[in-house]
Amino acid sequence: MSASAVFVLDLKGKVLICRNYKGDVDMSEIDHFFSLLMLQEEEGLVCPVMSHGNVHFLWIKHSNLYLVATTNKNSNASLVYAFLYKLVEVFTEYFKELEEESIQDNFVVVYELLDELMDFGFPQTTDSKILQEYITQKGNKLEVAKTKVPTTVTNAVSWRSEGIKYKKNEVFIDVIESINVLVNANGSVMSSDIVGSIKLKTMLSGMPELRLGLNDRMLFALTGRDKGKSVAMEDVKFHQCVRLSRFESDRTISFIPPDGESELMSYRINTHVKPLIWIESVIEKFSHSRVEIMVKGGKELLMRAHFGLPSVENHELEGRPPITVRFEIPYFTVSGIQVRYMKIIEKSGYQALPWVRYITQSGDYQLRTNS
Repeated sequence: MSASAVFVLDLKGKVLICRNYKGDVDMSEIDHFFSLLMLQEEEGLVCPVMSHGNVHFLWIKHSNLYLVATTNKNSNASLVYAFLYKLVEVFTEYFKELEEESIQDNFVVVYELLDELMDFGFPQTTDSKILQEYITQKGNKLEVAKTKVPTTVTNAVSWRSEGIKYKKNEVFIDVIESINVLVNANGSVMSSDIVGSIKLKTMLSGMPELRLGLNDRMLFALTGRDKGKSVAMEDVKFHQCVRLSRFESDRTISFIPPDGESELMSYRINTHVKPLIWIESVIEKFSHSRVEIMVKGGKELLMRAHFGLPSVENHELEGRPPITVRFEIPYFTVSGIQVRYMKIIEKSGYQALPWVRYITQSGDYQLRTNS
């Protein structure tokens, strides 16, 4: 089960707008939410789920608003929270900034969106691009909106509209990996992993089917192919367009892509990562009013800085925070993941060009120093 009703409140607990989806929870129950929240804040034990009698409040805070869902059943909390965050995403797409003023200025549009986003407590059409086809921000357009519901709403391919045409058909693939590394003061790697993302920018006509091939270790094992470097991906998460049953059976990534930019998939690789960038720092105090900091990066870069300070002496030991590094390396992935092929199949038979770009960047990349 999911939500019975959804409310948007201001910081004082006043209801700005609400939608009753199932009618099984008294709408006046929301009056207890803010008092429960204040009580928990006073006790320092704020919980994302609060209850009054047999009614449960699942809530999030965004800017100067509270978004609250109510239910009296043993609902799927993860589904409800995913929906609340999707509400924030959709409203932000429409109004640029989601805050109290944007809700008050767009009551009609917000009501229309609440009607389309959820039906009888269950999420329905949540793609902002599809919603923008028939819910506009101008009141007069709402009155003369299309009487025929776009096929994307009832179609199995709800994330892509029909009739898309481009003069030049292209697909841009970005393979982006972020490195998380923590190195102690002795130079030993304490923890490391790689978080990857494959992003698409598709400019393709019609309803093409795409098949993406990676050097996936499990795929190579299934097909008996051991040649070349392969990677073992964990925690793989796909866009809804990917046919999960096909991937689970033979590891084929097959999909009809959304138009424009989207994240096709994300993954994690739990492996020992050798630091790509090494930095040493030396801090020396000369008298009470001068500090010299020397930072050395690899074999080529050296920075030496002198700071003139007020003549203040502190006998207490000073803690030194770790050095955080930010970098981006094009044309390279640490894991060695590769796009082996991208097949584009469309009934008209047009030729399309796939372009691939690899980027490695810093994630949480920290090097501790001697205190």
